[in-house]
Amino acid sequence: MGLIIGALIALLSLVYSQRAHAECASWYFEGSRTANGEKFNPDGLTAAHRSLPFGTILRVTHKGNGRSVIVRVNDRGPFIAGRDIDLSRGAARQIGMLGEGVAQVSVEVIR
Repeated sequence: MGLIIGALIALLSLVYSQRAHAECASWYFEGSRTANGEKFNPDGLTAAHRSLPFGTILRVTHKGNGRSVIVRVNDRGPFIAGRDIDLSRGAARQIGMLGEGVAQVSVEVIR
């Protein structure tokens, strides 16, 4: 079973990273637990994504200023139409989007 899940994650990562993704990102800082059961750290470098497996490592680059951050998917969301990824406050701070609230980003699967 673990081998099958690993293969699916590898395939999803390959397919997802083969094209550029212009996505809308937002950030959040509330919540006590993430969808994978971890205690939420608003200043950590994590993200919520609707479909990528927990533990997926992403490079998120702010298209407006070129700054990027490496995050780990540990939660589900966002739950607002038109948004593709939610970043923790710490990740949003690193790419300079705290004041904006939402930003156009590119997302690349690292592993």
